[in-house]
This record gives sequence, structure tokens and C-alpha cells, in this order.
Amino acid sequence: MRTDHAIFLRALAALLSYPDAALRAALPEIRAVLGEAPHVDAASRKQLLALADQLARGDALDVEARFVDLFDRGRGTSLNLFEHVHGDGRDRGPAMLDLRQRYLDAGLEPSGNELPDHLPMLLEYLSCRDVAEVRETLGDCAHVLRAIGNRLLHRRSRYAAVLGALLELACVEGLDSHAPVPAPEDLDITWEERPAFANDRAPPCRPADFVKRG
Repeated sequence: MRTDHAIFLRALAALLSYPDAALRAALPEIRAVLGEAPHVDAASRKQLLALADQLARGDALDVEARFVDLFDRGRGTSLNLFEHVHGDGRDRGPAMLDLRQRYLDAGLEPSGNELPDHLPMLLEYLSCRDVAEVRETLGDCAHVLRAIGNRLLHRRSRYAAVLGALLELACVEGLDSHAPVPAPEDLDITWEERPAFANDRAPPCRPADFVKRG
């Protein structure tokens, strides 16, 4: 991964954001970033470009409805990572506070209404970090990314390409369309609970989901 990984991570974060008019207007720029990305192989780039094309060419209402159906209904493909680790358990609150503090320690204040564990927000944060932390953090949550991605594969969703690319960035095992997918009620006992995201240092930065503190 080269030092320009920041723009690639932000492009992936954008693809996982609600596909409103602003995102669709930015798709030509996002597509240009994806087409030149050296961080993933040619097959992954092709899949990411196919997702961008689907978002650009699809009917706006259909694209938005598909996003809501995938990511806002049910825990199985939620983009809030601690949903998969802690569910509604009492450990989720402290984990959320720890992650928020990690952002604050980096000089970044989360903006908007998303929770700190929302995957696009985490990717915006990681776009400010060095390669070692990017790989370590994505590796720490790889079991969750893989589970979400495999569920998206089962649903024949092109969004799976983003999760596959993140696993590729982490240099870990990728998605498997033949992997068994647990029923939604079994998620909390299937995925291993583990501390998510070790703390570390941060260079100054101002990605889209944050405002700079101080």
C-alpha cells in the first residue's frame, strides 16, 4: 500500500454511504480513484467499478431503497460494527466510548448522527493513519468485515466488493461465497467477542465525517 491509501479509503467509505444525490454526483471522481487504485488486484477493482456503475446508472429511488434494505434493516449486514460484536449487550456502550476517545485523541471530532463504530466513519478516520495502523485495525475487525461481506455475497449484492477490498488491504483471508451464514439470531454467539481497535497515534487530518478539534 502506498502513501496515497487515504484517498482510496475515502472512496470506499463513500461507496458505503447513503447513495443520495451528492454521492451520485461524486461518482465520476470516485470511479477515477477506484480505477487507478494500486492497493487491490484487478479483479477487485473491476468489482468496485461495477458497484460504482450500478449506483450511477440505477434509478435513484431504487438505489436508495436497496441501500436501506441492506444496511438499515436487521443486524446481519449492519455497518455499525459493534452490532456484530456486542449486539445490545452492556459492553457495547464502553466500546463505543473507547472508539470515540480514539478519534478525539487524534484531534478529530465526529460530526453528523452516525455512531462511532459506523464503518464509513472508521474508514474516514483510518484515511488519516499510517499503513501499519490501517492494516492492524482492519485485521482486528476482519472477522466482522468477512461476515458482513459473505452475507452480501449471499444476497448477490455488489456492495460485497467493498468488504472484500478492505480484507485485501488488511492482507487477510477474503470473502467466501460458499461460507455458511449464521441466522440473524445466532450472530452474537457465532462471532467472537474481542477488544476492537487498539489505540494509537494520529497525524493531523480532517476527513469528511469529522471536524478538527481545537
